[in-house]
Amino acid sequence: MTLASLTPQAALPSPSTAVWQLGPVPIRAYALCIIVGIVVACWVTERRLRQRGVAPGAVLDIAVWAVPAGIIGARIYHVITSPEKYFGTGGDPMKAFAIWEGGLGIWGAVAGGAVGAWLAARQLGIPFAVVADALAPGLPLAQAIGRLGNWFNNELYGGRTSLPWGLEIHRMDPDNPGHALRDDAGQPILEPGLYHPTFAYELLWNLGVAALVLVLDRKLRLGRGRAFALYVMGYTAGRFWIELMRTDEANTILGVRLNVWTAGLVFLGALAYFVRVRGPREYLVPVGPAATPEPVVDSDVSQVDLSAREAGARPAAPEGYRVVSEEQYRHWRETGEAPAGPDGAAAPGSVDAPSAGADAAPGSGATPDGETPEDRAGATGTRPADRDS
Repeated sequence: MTLASLTPQAALPSPSTAVWQLGPVPIRAYALCIIVGIVVACWVTERRLRQRGVAPGAVLDIAVWAVPAGIIGARIYHVITSPEKYFGTGGDPMKAFAIWEGGLGIWGAVAGGAVGAWLAARQLGIPFAVVADALAPGLPLAQAIGRLGNWFNNELYGGRTSLPWGLEIHRMDPDNPGHALRDDAGQPILEPGLYHPTFAYELLWNLGVAALVLVLDRKLRLGRGRAFALYVMGYTAGRFWIELMRTDEANTILGVRLNVWTAGLVFLGALAYFVRVRGPREYLVPVGPAATPEPVVDSDVSQVDLSAREAGARPAAPEGYRVVSEEQYRHWRETGEAPAGPDGAAAPGSVDAPSAGADAAPGSGATPDGETPEDRAGATGTRPADRDS
């Protein structure tokens, strides 16, 4: 026996309980993490949509469609890629509906959520690319928060390690989901050794992706869905190497985990889109009844003073939106005068000018592509938003 063997090894602990009973109602840590992540993503997206001219509260209308569609898509992807758990020998098809027992695939969540957001965007008259770009930093933040649920569930870990941040894993009770097995003394049973906390690696990576999108979007003023493509590239690049470290059961193709192939293919698709698509960031002005432009700040995660709003004071949603250049949008914010339409006449929905200094411009300057303000106005100033969904 050596001195080293007597020295306690540093380790990250894991919770032994992931479900708490509130009377007859089970409170699940995984579900709470998902809900908090959705709230954070909606908050960030709301701020970014308003900076681009969308009426306050639109994110709630979008979330009503996108969140359920995302959950359904996540479950469908999980069931399709792990069919033996539900339809194989000894499988239970009804378990495919037991979402509370775990099993949500991020790929299906993004695809299903995108379909829901697209349907909502069409109803609101907002170009889908504007919604996607507004969501780009909020989505990895939501994913990072959701990964904490995996920590509570003692799942999504990698191989054995002796690193100081090695993770202790409890042996969970299959007959009492959300609780660790206990020995005769009532103590939770740990798996032997320490393991790579791959869920934590992905959590930290997602925070980095969110920061990357915020910084580059502010610097390059990305539009046409390119901010969302940047998020996809960042996330899949990390998921590729993190997936290779995981040791939980998974279907494979040519000996490689299915999610590794998915991450690689999705990365290439997002890269192709990011490289091929060009154009300035889109801004929107309302068509039809419109409220006086509200002050916004040039920050993706700024504070919102909800206490100053009166109950029921939310203005009526506009009939739709027109895509305009950044200069046209700034002019509308400063004067309340809607940009001219294709025939040169003032567009409907013009409002009285707000008081001077009511708003700080959300940005200025030419795009990285070298377009002049005149080019941008000519390219985007007269296109109906509902045709760009």
